[in-house]
Amino acid sequence: MSERDQLDVDVLFVGAGPASLAGALRLALLAKAAGRPLEILVIEKGGEIGNHGLSGAVMDPRALDELLPDWRSSAPVESPVTSDELWFLTKGGKIKAPLTPPPLNNHGKYVASLQKISKWLGEKAEEAGAQVFPAFPGQELLWDGDCVIGVRTGDKGVDHAGNKKSNYEPGADILAKVVVLGEGPRGTLAKQAVARLKLEDGREPQVYAAGIKELWQLPDDRFKAGAVVHTLGYPLPPETFGGGFVYGMSGNVLDIGHVTGLDYKNPTTDPHNELQRMKEHPVIAKMLEGGKMIRYGAKAIPEGGLFAMPRLYADGLLLIGDSGGFLNGMRLKGIHLAMKSGMMAAETIWDALQAERYDKPVLAAFEERFKASWAFAELRSSRNFHQGFKNGLWPGMINAGLSTITGGRGFGFVDKLPAEPGYEVMVKAGYRPAETPRAPIDNVLTFDKLTDVFNSGTMHEEDQPSHLKVADTDVCRDRCTVEYGNPCQYFCPAAVYEPMFEKVDGSIEGRLQINFTNCVHCKTCDIIDPYQIITWVPPQGGEGPVYTGM
Repeated sequence: MSERDQLDVDVLFVGAGPASLAGALRLALLAKAAGRPLEILVIEKGGEIGNHGLSGAVMDPRALDELLPDWRSSAPVESPVTSDELWFLTKGGKIKAPLTPPPLNNHGKYVASLQKISKWLGEKAEEAGAQVFPAFPGQELLWDGDCVIGVRTGDKGVDHAGNKKSNYEPGADILAKVVVLGEGPRGTLAKQAVARLKLEDGREPQVYAAGIKELWQLPDDRFKAGAVVHTLGYPLPPETFGGGFVYGMSGNVLDIGHVTGLDYKNPTTDPHNELQRMKEHPVIAKMLEGGKMIRYGAKAIPEGGLFAMPRLYADGLLLIGDSGGFLNGMRLKGIHLAMKSGMMAAETIWDALQAERYDKPVLAAFEERFKASWAFAELRSSRNFHQGFKNGLWPGMINAGLSTITGGRGFGFVDKLPAEPGYEVMVKAGYRPAETPRAPIDNVLTFDKLTDVFNSGTMHEEDQPSHLKVADTDVCRDRCTVEYGNPCQYFCPAAVYEPMFEKVDGSIEGRLQINFTNCVHCKTCDIIDPYQIITWVPPQGGEGPVYTGM
């Protein structure tokens, strides 16, 4: 019987995104300045640091200015923002806003690749003394009562039936004084902690969106580096939250993406399809003419705002970044907030190390730091943004305008607008729902999901347990087929779910095929499944997408 290795560290950060890496770097710099050796470890499920990093991204440099004031001399940003436009797309044309709304004013910001920024931050953290280990997925939290004392990483070399193969390697138990979860949205360990410790009690439900993105290599410089365009309207119907973005990168590379709120009503809504439809628009198609799609990815986005953030601390535990809801949906930005959350976590941990106490009363100082910071002020001013779109695009836009001039108050000038989980909004559709319009696929401008998955660099070994756990597939066959028309075949941007059901003599027979090797780790299924019976867990370490340049 194999024994698990045990590793003891002072502080463990889970997930090597901007939140964890900024936190590890800040803590390492504090320790270095004080001459105190610390064992700081960051573990990451991706094969390399940055492989699973995906964002728009227009980056606000405010947190980086605090963390590394000389960052402009080495950070791999693409370009300062050189122009800002907001377009309302009709079916065949566009209406350009005469003024850019203040939340979307990106003067002084930078177009960037989150993958490149994460890789660079990882190098900086290691230079400062932290250790950064890729291909180590956090599988479960380790507990002493209700105190988090560490993380068990995933096993390798297990076949699809759960049997140990010849290359079996048990995961390690990593013990730490404080565990910091920066796993991104709907993180596996954060989900465990939230459920066990009831960290969402008294909070509004988190609401998400799905961001679908492609990189295009253009043949010329028709879209300048640093140019930023955001879109509203087509292809979404007015009742569905979302919009598009187009960002100019260096080297004539174009970021193009579309965000669809995961609180839509029509169960045939397909976030991947909405990006393909957006590219069909005459204005966008002309922009891409002669270009080549070179990368694809998808990611869930926590849009719920300040009141949807869980309690950020517990005994031995802190939540940061997207895991803690640090994202401003009104500004379409989260990188700077993620980094600031990691830095505040590091400062809280530093004080806890001096006191040699890591319990809830001491770590609660993280939330107090947050409330005293510019990050809190920013999130408070946008706290009712997504909720205002409950009744459609135009009420949402009016609410956003009111929020901008009232410090975040929404309709009726109330402090908090009500929210509901996105999966509860979906309407039951019957066995043959009316589908939303489908983009014709030509593999030049528009692509099917499998082609896009190929361009995400996604790789998983097939002979392993599926990392997509469906608690009861009978629900999929007997209820979901009739009530919703199996929306998993639409909402997944990677063609993972393939309902193979048919009516036979008045009953429904068949099975749900789960093509888990397609998965791009976006967590959409875990979030929007109307029965909440899908649980996403990490596959073997080092697998999944490779988001080069994303």
